[in-house]
Amino acid sequence: MKIALIIVSILLIAIVLLQAGKVDESNIISGGSSSLFKNRKERGGELFITRLTILLGIIFFVLCFIQGF
Repeated sequence: MKIALIIVSILLIAIVLLQAGKVDESNIISGGSSSLFKNRKERGGELFITRLTILLGIIFFVLCFIQGF
């Protein structure tokens, strides 16, 4: 069980680091937040990575919950 948790943890860290930032770099310096909550449609690879992140997060939560009991 612990090995599965370690593997899922490493995969989750890697997938989160692969995700593209949703904030434009020019707005970080200038402080503009007008496009921060703008609806952006994810397509292709971004959609796959987002769904994989959600799936790995759920698996991580379930494994931690099972290991706690």
